[in-house]
Formats: sequence, structure tokens, C-alpha cells
Amino acid sequence: MLIIEALIAGVLIGSVLGFIGAGGAMLSVPILIYGFGFSANHASTAALAVVLLAAASGLIPKFKSKDVLVKEAFIISGLGLTTNISTSLIAHNLSEKFILTGFSLVLLVAGSSMLIKPFDNGPERKMPAWALVLVSLVIGSMTGLFGIGGGFLAIPVLVLFFRVPQNKAAGTSLLIITLNSITAFLGHYKIWSEVSWGTPIAMAISAVIVAQLASGKSAGVSPVILKRAFAVLLFSISVITLLNAWVF
Repeated sequence: MLIIEALIAGVLIGSVLGFIGAGGAMLSVPILIYGFGFSANHASTAALAVVLLAAASGLIPKFKSKDVLVKEAFIISGLGLTTNISTSLIAHNLSEKFILTGFSLVLLVAGSSMLIKPFDNGPERKMPAWALVLVSLVIGSMTGLFGIGGGFLAIPVLVLFFRVPQNKAAGTSLLIITLNSITAFLGHYKIWSEVSWGTPIAMAISAVIVAQLASGKSAGVSPVILKRAFAVLLFSISVITLLNAWVF
């Protein structure tokens, strides 16, 4: 029964990654914690593996449609490498309350970002270099600490700094998530032996398949409706996570 539930969870994670280009880890972590009884540290580590595989799978149709900008993805991922590695190495020493609180705050920011009107590509909105570096460092730290690939921040960076169209931003975001997740997962090596991998593997299998299918169909689905629905879901999870950290 647990395997079936994990496969269903993977369908949800893969759908979000494939259609939106972000958000897989923001579902993986709470699903593993509240649905399968993982600790926050174990959930963030396992989520990195699930999202890494699902994002990489979603990249396949994006590469075929030429909606992935490799250079830009490596720039953003490379700039955040320092914080990604450093926070990955200390994550196992952090308390459950700290991780849950930080994760819930990230969800609030991510949900709010989903409700923002799509950015214009005009030069007057171009992101300055210092902001690019800062956001890249933040993305790296979020991946290392909470197992979040940072796609919800990567997409506006791609649009504002690199003037990338929305569809290419979503595809490039998947590559950034993949690169960041690889680094952070390796940084979590001290926790690998503590994680019960059966459930994450089942989630990853269905997430990989669905992410690839959803990614290929994403152009025909309204991104506004998807993002609004996902924002409501993130706000709900954030409230539950905060209550769990400080009340229950």
C-alpha cells in the first residue's frame, strides 16, 4: 500500500515539475514528512533524489523543443555553488524546528511568486548583476538546506536578467534544478545511509514518467491557472508546516 501511495505522490510531483518547471521539492518534502513519517532532514535528502530524477526526465522534451538554455543554467547554478555546497554539508546538524520553519517561509515566498503577473522582457526591467549573484546564492542555499531546487526564483531571474521567454525559462529552470540537486544530494552524503529509500524510489519512478509527459504537453495548458492553484496549495502546506513546527 505504501508503494502505491508513493507512486501516486510521484504523479503529483512529476506533473508540477513538468507543467510549471518548478515546485517539485516543495511537494516532495511535505509529502515525505506528513505522508510517510520522514524526519525533516531525511525528507529533504530524499526529496533531492526524487526531484533530481524528475527534473532530468522533464528536460528531455524541453531539449527536443530547444527550450533549454544551457549557458544561462550553468551561470545561475555556478554562482550559487558556494552556498549550495556549504549549506548541504551542515544541513544534518540543524534542528527539525529550524528546517520546518525555514521551509514554510520559503513556501510562502514561492506561493507569492506564483501569483505575480508575468514579467515583461523590456530592457527597463533588466535585473542588475548584483541581484543575479544574490538570487543565485539564495537558490543555492535553499537547495542545500531544504532540498528545494529553486525553480520558482530561477524563472524570474531568467526572464529579468537574461530576457528569456517564459517557455524557455521553464525549460532552463529544470536544468538549474537538476544541477543544483546533484550538488546538494552529494553534500547530504552523511544522511544517505539513514534514509529508507523504498518510498522515494517509488515516488521517483512515477515522477520521472509523468514529468516527461507533462513537460511535452505544457505548452497547451494555461500557466496562469496552474500557478494560481499551485500557490493556494503552497500556502496551505506552509501553514500546516508552521503549526507542526511550533504548536504540535
